[in-house]
Amino acid sequence: MPTRPPLVLSAASFISSFDRFAVTPMLVLIALSMHVPIASAVTVASGYFLAYGLSQPLWGILSDRFGRIPIMRATLLAAAATGLISTFAPSLPVLIAARVLAGAFMGAVVPTTLTYVGDTVSQQKRQSALSDLMAAQAVGTAMATAVGGVLAHWLDWRAVFALPALCAAICALLLRGLPEPPRAAVTGGVGSHIGGVLRNRWALLVFGLVFVEGAVLLGTMTFLASALVNEGLDVAVAGLATGAYGVGVLVFSRVVKAINSQLPVSRLIAIGGAQMIVGYALVTLDTNLATVIITALLLGGGWSFMHSSLQSWATSVAPEARGTAVALFACALFLGSAAASAAAGPLADHGNYTILFATAGAVAIPLVATATYTRNRYHKKTPQPA
Repeated sequence: MPTRPPLVLSAASFISSFDRFAVTPMLVLIALSMHVPIASAVTVASGYFLAYGLSQPLWGILSDRFGRIPIMRATLLAAAATGLISTFAPSLPVLIAARVLAGAFMGAVVPTTLTYVGDTVSQQKRQSALSDLMAAQAVGTAMATAVGGVLAHWLDWRAVFALPALCAAICALLLRGLPEPPRAAVTGGVGSHIGGVLRNRWALLVFGLVFVEGAVLLGTMTFLASALVNEGLDVAVAGLATGAYGVGVLVFSRVVKAINSQLPVSRLIAIGGAQMIVGYALVTLDTNLATVIITALLLGGGWSFMHSSLQSWATSVAPEARGTAVALFACALFLGSAAASAAAGPLADHGNYTILFATAGAVAIPLVATATYTRNRYHKKTPQPA
């Protein structure tokens, strides 16, 4: 059996992450170019993110029924088409509609690649393979804000939509040579298929854990940059400081890949959770440039150690409906992130970042304890597949 994801899947994960995050530094340029308020231009990003998260259960169900490769090829080609429409959009409504569709189609890529790894890589080697995908996503995220901003500044913001569209089309063509993995036959309708996953108590537990993780890590992390701006730092400096998160994911994912076979998964979860707790403790005590950079790096470590462990767990908890389970897992992650961002907004508006970060750190403690304990119980109670 293979021990790492095919290169074309890592490339697809990279493209998906690049396309998702590249719009962030361009919102002001889009607003100026189309003569609209920034608040209206923000819909280009928020519509994409919402469609990206909510579409994932659909792609999971379809990949279980029709196969991983057909779904990835179809959605990458559709994402390429909507990316080109975004490039030449004549007005803001057209651009928003194109980005919503692009987000929905790109939403299929990451969960389906995770499912493919779950189908083809043994349980013992799976977390290492998932770390490779995580590294590709981290590079895509980092390059999106750096390269995307440069292209938008020196060429045109429309070129930033054209680049991932072209790459998505190339990737879809290269996927033709990738074999479709065997998967369990789907019986019954859509309702019974989803119901089978939702009746699995271990699956529900993993979905609940990743919902809280999404709130603690992704949802709260978005306020690190605004906390620095609140302290008087320049927006560009604040953005670069929080960009240390991508560096942390890239570095620590390599560490996870090197040591995952030597430690139980519950221990990896504990290590990642401890990094998150320490990071939020630092910015709670003092929010400055140094503590934010260190916290961003530690959160990258938390993502690499803890989230990759939960990802690996999600690929094995319901093997008869792996695509649906992984897609619901991803959806729970994004919903948790969105819920935390909405809940923390009032605190950020009033500059209460100490309370915000302290709350995240406090919630992380029972999250890590519960995830560590239950993952250990799952390992003892559930026969481990080859």
